[in-house]
Amino acid sequence: MTPLPRHQSIFFLIMRRMRAPLILLISIMAISVLGLTLAPGVDADGNPAHLSFFHSLYFISYTATTIGFGEIPYAFSDQQRLWVILCIYMSVVGWAYTVGTVFALLADRNLQQAIRTQRFLRAVQRLREPFYLVCGYGETGRLICDALDRLGFRAVVVEQDDSKVGEIELHSYHADVPALSADARNPETLKFAGLTHPNCIGIIALTNDDGTNLAIAIAARLLAPKVPALCRAETQETAANMASFGTRHIINPFEKFSEYLALALHAPAAWNLLTWLTGLPGTTMQRERDPPHGEWILCGHGRFGRMLAHVMEQAAVPVTIIDRQAPSIPSTRWVQGDGTGAPALEAAGVRRAVGIVAGTSNDVDNLSIAVTARELNRGLFVILRQNHYANHALFEAFNYDVNVVPSQIIAHECLAILTTPLLVPFLEEMKRRDEAWCDRLLRRLTERFGWEVPAVWSERINLARAPALYRRLMKGVELQSLLRDPSNRDEPLACEVLYLHRDDDDHLLIPEPDTELRAGDELLLIGSPDARREFGLILSHEHALAYVLSGKDLPGGWIWERLSRRKPSDAASSCN
Repeated sequence: MTPLPRHQSIFFLIMRRMRAPLILLISIMAISVLGLTLAPGVDADGNPAHLSFFHSLYFISYTATTIGFGEIPYAFSDQQRLWVILCIYMSVVGWAYTVGTVFALLADRNLQQAIRTQRFLRAVQRLREPFYLVCGYGETGRLICDALDRLGFRAVVVEQDDSKVGEIELHSYHADVPALSADARNPETLKFAGLTHPNCIGIIALTNDDGTNLAIAIAARLLAPKVPALCRAETQETAANMASFGTRHIINPFEKFSEYLALALHAPAAWNLLTWLTGLPGTTMQRERDPPHGEWILCGHGRFGRMLAHVMEQAAVPVTIIDRQAPSIPSTRWVQGDGTGAPALEAAGVRRAVGIVAGTSNDVDNLSIAVTARELNRGLFVILRQNHYANHALFEAFNYDVNVVPSQIIAHECLAILTTPLLVPFLEEMKRRDEAWCDRLLRRLTERFGWEVPAVWSERINLARAPALYRRLMKGVELQSLLRDPSNRDEPLACEVLYLHRDDDDHLLIPEPDTELRAGDELLLIGSPDARREFGLILSHEHALAYVLSGKDLPGGWIWERLSRRKPSDAASSCN
């Protein structure tokens, strides 16, 4: 449903629907009052008398609403009582019609949607803090909103399915998440949802329809070109179309996992480090078994299977494809079937294979393939594709090596790009290093921080983000002197600097402790959430910075600061 214009009030919508009942009630009241003023009556002395307009209106008002009355100002004549009887039945019919219309109006879905839309518009207009606009609240959108809420970011959701919008209200988010049930392809919907809002810092298109995601990408590029857009695309054609409109970040979950698999085959330590750093906050990872080299079996040759087959071909890994239709690559060994039964797996050489990919679009078939293959070969390295996150319990019951969940892959990538942009260049630099370097870094970081996904954040050294440190840069500040606990400088702060980005392209990967910081430097840090808060305190608070640099506790108040700046000679002379 298209949102209501801003100027259209719910009050006028209700009045339009209640027009006929209100006209009927007003007509009944007018006729009743007019008839009562014309009906002949008598006063207390028995003289002929007529009710005034005011008395008639007063009497009809409480008679029509309560059906309990007293005859005023004198006892009524038979003519007046007869007219009152008619007025009572007319008012009962009028009120019954009006009340029925009200109940029908309250049950009307269009009015309910209009009320929710107006409430949503007011909630978005009242936002005074940065927020992300999330289009689509499926499995991926839910993961994104959960992670953003855990990281302290606000989110606004546009979802076409009413039932999914209702789930948001049942979710225990720390902050309210305004949600609208509408078609995100409509540019007006995106404007109402806050795309052009000054506090909108990103838009994420996560619907399961490439056409909708493309329309969102185009609208974002034209209506808010400075707002970063992350769009999901499952076909190369859609991705190319998005790229032509200047979409900054296009995410294909299958293509992204293909890159991960290529990295895992080439540098397993780098792959483990990447999955650990880009995991969802609050989750615990573990070091995966390195993919072995040897013969592999690929079940399913759809979009996902074709990308994996291409990666394995480039890595010189022999692969046998099991599919109902022959693959487009004639040189690849092919066995007809679906892989859920032992005959097809036996024909593909499962007993001598080192790994298998269950990559069909059906979760039940993938589980069946994995279970059957493991029974035939206990040492198989199993990569299991999970299409629906709702089947998580079933997949966790099976001892797989790698679980490919498209919604999680997209969520990981979105969070890495939006919340920590500096993580992307670090990962690119990391991929260029050899396996031994990545393995040493992974072991050192996990031994210090454990396998729970750490806090990864960026800090820029400027007057706005780091006012205390910025003022001290002229005296020279080394990196190692900042990584101290502000409550006990003898203890190291539970964080490390992974990457130092400089405006002159002199970027440093794992900078040395004695690196001298400059104005404009941007640091990529990893550590605990407490360390993140403490490091922010050091950058912005003069007293905390002075303590970690020199060990001196500065006076806390303005008067004590002024007194502490006086020279000892001045203090001595004042005493004399």
